[in-house]
Amino acid sequence: MPESSTLLLFTLTSLALIAVPGPAVLYVVARSLEQGRLAGLASVLGVGVGALIHFLAAALGLSALLTSSALAFSVVKYVGAAYLISLGLYTLLKRREKHEPEALAPRPLGSVFAQGVVVNLLSPKMALFALAFLPQFLDPVRGSVAAQALVLGCIFVGIAFLSDGLYALLAGGLGNWLRHHAGFLRVQRYVSGSVYLALGVATAFTGSGRK
Repeated sequence: MPESSTLLLFTLTSLALIAVPGPAVLYVVARSLEQGRLAGLASVLGVGVGALIHFLAAALGLSALLTSSALAFSVVKYVGAAYLISLGLYTLLKRREKHEPEALAPRPLGSVFAQGVVVNLLSPKMALFALAFLPQFLDPVRGSVAAQALVLGCIFVGIAFLSDGLYALLAGGLGNWLRHHAGFLRVQRYVSGSVYLALGVATAFTGSGRK
């Protein structure tokens, strides 16, 4: 178990990182605006599971392999970018059925959850955090390194869940208000699609200067 001072420092570091919105936060906001608070919270759960997988991989030493191999890093980076870009294009180009309003048809919550997992699982930012920062808070003298990594990972995910959940509630509430205005129904699809495309481009260029 990490020392209390280590836990405090890790918590502060996590707060600083989470305070800067990344791909996961933008995904949560887009889903919340698109489908409301419940879908936003489902995406938050998915993002949290994706983060836990990263920390589990770090505990098992897999993140070191990912970031030490340029090929592995590039594969994850571009698969993630392609997924987000395809999601954006699908959102922008999807044809509306004649009986549907201009708003996007809601996705099943299970699908929203799964997409949240994939978005964070394929995030190079999350992978690099697990490798670059997590080892600094691990001390073999304190016991199992894997157990320490999982404890710290749970702390990080807990903080992120509260932060992302707040984004989901605020964006979902705003989306509900905007959906009562005709103009929003006309632009909602383009806003959400553009967010996904931006996420894909940002993911593609993450770590592009890496040697």
